[in-house]
Amino acid sequence: MVQRIDVTGPDGVRLAAWEFADPPKEAEGDAGRAPGVLLLHGLMGRASHWASTARWLSGRHRAVALDQRGHGRSDKPADGPYTRDAYVADAEAAIIQLGLAPVTLIGHSMGALTAWQLAAKRPDLVRAVVICDMRASALGIASQREWEDWFMSWPVPFATLADVRKWFGEDDPWVERPNPSRGEFFAEVMAESADGWRPVFSRRQMLKSRETWVFDAHWEELAQVQCPALVVRGLDGELGRAESQEMVRVLPRGEYAEVADAAHLVHYDQPEAWRAAIEPFLDAVVTP
Repeated sequence: MVQRIDVTGPDGVRLAAWEFADPPKEAEGDAGRAPGVLLLHGLMGRASHWASTARWLSGRHRAVALDQRGHGRSDKPADGPYTRDAYVADAEAAIIQLGLAPVTLIGHSMGALTAWQLAAKRPDLVRAVVICDMRASALGIASQREWEDWFMSWPVPFATLADVRKWFGEDDPWVERPNPSRGEFFAEVMAESADGWRPVFSRRQMLKSRETWVFDAHWEELAQVQCPALVVRGLDGELGRAESQEMVRVLPRGEYAEVADAAHLVHYDQPEAWRAAIEPFLDAVVTP
């Protein structure tokens, strides 16, 4: 079962939240309710990328995935805003409107940054945080220019979804070796138009969103996260071992996990190993 629930951001932006399974049959947690989980995708992602995670979580939790502004089925206002404050406020609004608090936030990449910024801002709403393959260090202007060049290299429109899978899984110059799961990831964020397949997001808006965090370090907010926090990295991902371990040290209640044979898209590359990495942490934080 898939259920869409509309949420409204503080500035009136319409956001699509999704449940990918029936609610838990046996309620647990505070006040007889199943403990809430909010899943936050990364830049260019969408809620459906969390479908398999949400389904196994639903055995014990109320798991909701959010299409963040500019992504998926949520609104994509031409002028934004696509700021850190806007993304954090949207997640905060979703938690309150859906009655998920105290919530466990599970975020990938940009969504992980949103998760720990919200946990620092509203500790009363957040039970725990899972931070998946997101760096706390500033990446700088060279990184942003690389992304601009990469977006320009996309052979849009794609004639078929097979072409999407092949380009992002094999032909993309950023791919070091064939990665079918990466191809599937990007196939899921394409929509058919009159002239072929195009991304459901605006690449211009994605760059605008990224530039609001890529030039800054985020260690101070990380240190303000008082709830239990798990830092997860794919061994072939973007978050290095040294930085991930420093993040764990800075977090007041930080823990560490890693997933072998996984690149940046950890939960998509290795779904079973991803589950094995985070499930013990989740069980511990919801057990009285």
